[in-house]
Amino acid sequence: MPCANEREALHGLRELASQHPNANHLAFAWRIRQEDGFISERCNDAGEPSGTAGRPILAPLEGGGIINAVVGVIRYFGGVKLGTGGLARAYGTAAKLAIDSSILIPWVEMATLEMTLDYSQLQLLEYHLAKCNGNIVNQQFTDRVQVKFSIPISEKAQIQQLFSEFG
Repeated sequence: MPCANEREALHGLRELASQHPNANHLAFAWRIRQEDGFISERCNDAGEPSGTAGRPILAPLEGGGIINAVVGVIRYFGGVKLGTGGLARAYGTAAKLAIDSSILIPWVEMATLEMTLDYSQLQLLEYHLAKCNGNIVNQQFTDRVQVKFSIPISEKAQIQQLFSEFG
Protein backbone atom coordinates (compact mmCIF):
# COMPACT_ATOMS: atom_id res chain seq x y z
CA MET A 1 0.00 0.00 0.00
CA PRO A 2 1.23 3.51 -0.65
CA CYS A 3 1.75 5.71 2.40
CA ALA A 4 3.17 9.18 2.88
CA ASN A 5 3.74 8.82 6.63
CA GLU A 6 3.54 6.36 9.52
CA ARG A 7 -0.06 7.33 10.31
CA GLU A 8 -1.16 6.31 6.80
CA ALA A 9 0.85 3.08 7.03
CA LEU A 10 -0.76 2.13 10.33
CA HIS A 11 -4.22 3.01 9.00
CA GLY A 12 -3.68 0.70 6.00
CA LEU A 13 -2.48 -2.11 8.26
CA ARG A 14 -5.54 -1.69 10.53
CA GLU A 15 -7.80 -1.99 7.48
CA LEU A 16 -5.95 -5.12 6.38
CA ALA A 17 -6.28 -6.61 9.87
CA SER A 18 -10.02 -5.87 9.94
CA GLN A 19 -10.43 -7.78 6.65
CA HIS A 20 -8.77 -10.84 8.25
CA PRO A 21 -10.00 -10.96 11.85
CA ASN A 22 -9.19 -14.68 12.22
CA ALA A 23 -5.61 -14.48 10.94
CA ASN A 24 -2.86 -15.62 13.28
CA HIS A 25 -0.27 -13.04 12.19
CA LEU A 26 -0.03 -9.71 10.36
CA ALA A 27 3.67 -9.08 9.84
CA PHE A 28 4.72 -5.92 8.04
CA ALA A 29 7.46 -3.60 6.90
CA TRP A 30 7.58 -0.07 5.57
CA ARG A 31 9.98 2.46 4.13
CA ILE A 32 8.88 6.09 4.31
CA ARG A 33 10.81 9.17 3.18
CA GLN A 34 10.77 11.87 5.83
CA GLU A 35 10.71 15.60 5.05
CA ASP A 36 14.42 15.85 5.84
CA GLY A 37 15.18 13.14 3.23
CA PHE A 38 15.87 10.40 5.80
CA ILE A 39 14.29 7.02 4.93
CA SER A 40 12.46 5.63 7.95
CA GLU A 41 12.24 1.84 8.01
CA ARG A 42 10.22 -0.31 10.33
CA CYS A 43 9.40 -4.00 10.37
CA ASN A 44 7.45 -6.20 12.76
CA ASP A 45 7.49 -9.98 13.17
CA ALA A 46 3.96 -10.04 14.67
CA GLY A 47 4.78 -12.75 17.18
CA GLU A 48 6.77 -14.95 14.80
CA PRO A 49 10.32 -15.89 15.84
CA SER A 50 12.62 -12.87 15.72
CA GLY A 51 13.79 -11.98 12.22
CA THR A 52 11.58 -14.48 10.39
CA ALA A 53 8.80 -12.18 9.16
CA GLY A 54 9.37 -8.42 9.28
CA ARG A 55 12.95 -8.45 8.01
CA PRO A 56 12.20 -10.75 5.03
CA ILE A 57 9.27 -8.45 4.13
CA LEU A 58 11.52 -5.38 4.35
CA ALA A 59 14.24 -6.90 2.13
CA PRO A 60 12.42 -6.55 -1.25
CA LEU A 61 11.39 -2.99 -0.35
CA GLU A 62 15.05 -2.13 0.27
CA GLY A 63 16.29 -4.09 -2.74
CA GLY A 64 13.84 -2.33 -5.04
CA GLY A 65 14.59 1.11 -3.61
CA ILE A 66 10.88 1.43 -2.83
CA ILE A 67 9.80 4.26 -0.55
CA ASN A 68 6.48 5.50 0.81
CA ALA A 69 5.05 2.00 0.87
CA VAL A 70 3.98 -0.53 3.47
CA VAL A 71 3.71 -4.29 2.89
CA GLY A 72 1.60 -6.40 5.22
CA VAL A 73 1.54 -10.19 5.05
CA ILE A 74 -1.38 -12.07 6.62
CA ARG A 75 -0.70 -15.62 7.85
CA TYR A 76 -3.18 -18.23 8.93
CA PHE A 77 -1.64 -21.18 10.76
CA GLY A 78 -2.45 -24.34 8.82
CA GLY A 79 -1.05 -26.93 11.20
CA VAL A 80 2.34 -27.35 9.51
CA LYS A 81 5.37 -25.89 11.26
CA LEU A 82 7.64 -24.23 8.69
CA GLY A 83 10.70 -23.66 10.88
CA THR A 84 12.56 -20.38 10.91
CA GLY A 85 13.97 -20.79 7.39
CA GLY A 86 10.58 -21.74 5.98
CA LEU A 87 8.91 -18.79 7.69
CA ALA A 88 11.50 -16.35 6.36
CA ARG A 89 11.14 -17.74 2.82
CA ALA A 90 7.33 -17.67 3.00
CA TYR A 91 7.14 -14.08 4.26
CA GLY A 92 9.83 -12.85 1.87
CA THR A 93 8.21 -14.56 -1.12
CA ALA A 94 4.77 -13.20 -0.22
CA ALA A 95 6.18 -9.66 0.01
CA LYS A 96 8.04 -10.01 -3.29
CA LEU A 97 4.92 -11.33 -5.05
CA ALA A 98 2.84 -8.45 -3.65
CA ILE A 99 5.41 -5.90 -4.83
CA ASP A 100 5.77 -7.56 -8.25
CA SER A 101 1.99 -7.42 -8.78
CA SER A 102 1.79 -3.75 -7.77
CA ILE A 103 1.94 -0.69 -9.94
CA LEU A 104 4.92 1.28 -8.71
CA ILE A 105 4.78 5.04 -9.20
CA PRO A 106 8.11 6.86 -9.45
CA TRP A 107 8.68 9.21 -6.55
CA VAL A 108 9.25 12.83 -7.52
CA GLU A 109 10.61 15.37 -5.05
CA MET A 110 8.28 18.35 -4.91
CA ALA A 111 8.83 21.97 -3.91
CA THR A 112 6.16 24.29 -2.55
CA LEU A 113 6.24 27.86 -3.82
CA GLU A 114 4.16 30.96 -3.22
CA MET A 115 3.71 33.78 -5.72
CA THR A 116 1.58 36.86 -6.03
CA LEU A 117 0.40 37.25 -9.59
CA ASP A 118 -1.79 39.46 -11.70
CA TYR A 119 -5.05 37.80 -12.72
CA SER A 120 -3.77 37.67 -16.29
CA GLN A 121 -0.84 35.46 -15.21
CA LEU A 122 -2.91 32.82 -13.40
CA GLN A 123 -3.85 30.93 -16.57
CA LEU A 124 -0.19 30.79 -17.63
CA LEU A 125 0.77 29.34 -14.24
CA GLU A 126 -2.04 26.76 -14.43
CA TYR A 127 -0.84 25.78 -17.92
CA HIS A 128 2.75 25.21 -16.72
CA LEU A 129 1.59 23.31 -13.62
CA ALA A 130 -0.50 20.98 -15.79
CA LYS A 131 2.49 20.31 -18.07
CA CYS A 132 4.78 19.25 -15.22
CA ASN A 133 2.27 17.56 -12.85
CA GLY A 134 2.27 20.44 -10.39
CA ASN A 135 -0.83 21.48 -8.51
CA ILE A 136 -2.31 24.49 -6.77
CA VAL A 137 -2.46 24.04 -3.00
CA ASN A 138 -4.17 27.32 -2.13
CA GLN A 139 -5.11 30.59 -3.78
CA GLN A 140 -6.43 33.87 -2.41
CA PHE A 141 -8.02 36.49 -4.60
CA THR A 142 -7.74 40.21 -3.78
CA ASP A 143 -6.54 42.89 -6.19
CA ARG A 144 -3.98 40.21 -7.23
CA VAL A 145 -3.85 36.44 -6.82
CA GLN A 146 -1.70 34.89 -4.12
CA VAL A 147 -1.00 31.30 -5.15
CA LYS A 148 0.64 28.50 -3.19
CA PHE A 149 1.52 25.54 -5.39
CA SER A 150 3.48 22.31 -5.46
CA ILE A 151 5.80 21.55 -8.38
CA PRO A 152 8.51 18.99 -9.15
CA ILE A 153 11.75 20.42 -7.81
CA SER A 154 13.33 19.98 -11.25
CA GLU A 155 10.87 22.60 -12.59
CA LYS A 156 11.31 25.13 -9.77
CA ALA A 157 13.99 27.34 -11.35
CA GLN A 158 12.18 27.48 -14.69
CA ILE A 159 8.89 28.60 -13.10
CA GLN A 160 10.65 31.15 -10.90
CA GLN A 161 12.49 32.57 -13.90
CA LEU A 162 9.37 32.66 -16.08
CA PHE A 163 7.35 34.59 -13.52
CA SER A 164 10.21 36.88 -12.45
CA GLU A 165 10.16 38.20 -16.00
CA PHE A 166 6.66 39.56 -15.33
CA GLY A 167 8.11 41.31 -12.28
